[in-house]
Amino acid sequence: MQNFKRFICLLTILFFLILSAGCAQFFHPTVTRPIPVDNLAHYSTYPNNVKRIIWRAKYLSQQHLGYRFGSANPQNGAMDCSGVIYYILKNLNHHVFVPRDSYQMYFWLMHHHAIHYVTDENFYSPQFNALKPGDLLFWTGTFRTNRKPPITHVMLYLGKNKNGQRLMFGSSDGGLYRGEEIYGVSVFDFILPNRYDHERFVAYGCIPHFTCSRQKKVVLI
Repeated sequence: MQNFKRFICLLTILFFLILSAGCAQFFHPTVTRPIPVDNLAHYSTYPNNVKRIIWRAKYLSQQHLGYRFGSANPQNGAMDCSGVIYYILKNLNHHVFVPRDSYQMYFWLMHHHAIHYVTDENFYSPQFNALKPGDLLFWTGTFRTNRKPPITHVMLYLGKNKNGQRLMFGSSDGGLYRGEEIYGVSVFDFILPNRYDHERFVAYGCIPHFTCSRQKKVVLI
């Protein structure tokens, strides 16, 4: 009987060791980097409303926040991609309706005729001629969904740094910045997926009531 109990105890310990090893493969420690505003090319020429959004984004990028699906509050210690955008815009002006998830944000821009669709896989395409700092960026295929179209990811475009690299801001459970793997709320290199990747970059556009130049802008507080 004593040997049987010892055997069960060893099995239990082994089970938790295996579980811990498995978790280590799927959960990453938070790794973030702040937005390098001083290194953004032509930042001084950005419109003030775009600068305000980027400064709010910079503040979040300095808080060492992780990625957590479903979170739109930095007090949770982590946020998801659309939660970051939602939080920034709602804090700039709480009188403006801002959708909560990337799918709704995509249709929000569509409704305001602010969407530019992308099918090409390089930035030299004329499809990117309208891209400007402060635009929202949209992807499909970052996780499985029944949405149509399957919009699953959103980020904020920051512009190019002084070396010509395009940068973006948001929250991700895995991305790159200057060759470093990033996990959380951070600046990222804006790199287009290639044809072999499951995810696709599909659209971008200005933010209704915030950065769209044809619309009457609200006061950003």
